[in-house]
Amino acid sequence: MKSKTTAIILSILLGELGVDRFYLGYTGLGILKLITAGGFGIWWLIDLILIITGKLTAKDGSELV
Repeated sequence: MKSKTTAIILSILLGELGVDRFYLGYTGLGILKLITAGGFGIWWLIDLILIITGKLTAKDGSELV
């Protein structure tokens, strides 16, 4: 189980580098996010909102606790 608080903190501090996606198990999307600098800032913001609202889960399907 992954921590929602950790995911939010990683997204705020290092989301533009894709660290939040790496933490959640999405390695491919993490690399893409790293290359595009968080989708030019837009993808970073969307991921942050998705994590806060609980719409983004870990790759294995488990919810963030």
